Amino acid sequence: MPPTEFHRDLGCGCGTHPASRLDRRFLLRAAGAGVLMAASPKLVRAQSGKYEAMILACIDPRTQEPVCAYAAKRGLTGKYSQFAIAGAAIGVVAPKFADWHKTFWDNLAASIELHQIGKVIAIDHRDCGAAKIAYGEAALADPARETETHRKALAQFREELAKHYPNMAVETGLMALDGSVEMLG
Repeated sequence: MPPTEFHRDLGCGCGTHPASRLDRRFLLRAAGAGVLMAASPKLVRAQSGKYEAMILACIDPRTQEPVCAYAAKRGLTGKYSQFAIAGAAIGVVAPKFADWHKTFWDNLAASIELHQIGKVIAIDHRDCGAAKIAYGEAALADPARETETHRKALAQFREELAKHYPNMAVETGLMALDGSVEMLG
């Protein structure tokens, strides 16, 4: 069998390839990997600790940068965990997505344990495909109905959060595609 790039660069250790000998480059790489493995508990500890919030956002690619910009504007860069799911709060409360609900609550529990967050910031967005799937085209037919649909979903999200975590602060907003956020609730 001819040596692959893996065999040439790292040596596979089987003894059948010319590059399988232990050379200085291989030993340095192995030592480096050992240092990283030994340091990983320190890296994990450095990444855990107290953070301010979890941001619940939609998976829509159009909202990813605006959500990060919103967090930065609020001074939250490096101070929040994030959970992205289709529809944001709609994905957590709409019956159409019932199979997803437990995943969010389990993830939130992990974020509370690992990051000691004290607040959830749920950011739904306009022109949301998941909202259309969950509630139908009519619920989003015009801006007023769209706002009302999100207002109800976000209110339901706040109620569910209060049941699971009565002392958790919550903020809910509706983001336009230009990145502006209208707080609802």
